[in-house]
Amino acid sequence: MTANVGTVDRVIRIVAGLVILSLVFLAEGPQRWWGLVGFVPLLTGIVRFCPGYALFGWSTCATKR
Repeated sequence: MTANVGTVDRVIRIVAGLVILSLVFLAEGPQRWWGLVGFVPLLTGIVRFCPGYALFGWSTCATKR
């Protein structure tokens, strides 16, 4: 598994994941469980690998010259 998530993309994913995950604690009723979707961007940001990017051959990592 090579990294395919760059630094800026990683920060955005981690922040977005935490914001979405906060719905578990802030929302009421059935909507609160949608907050668990926040684990997806959070985990892809932490491990720096996105299966969707790999499927399409994309990468936001800086290229080495």
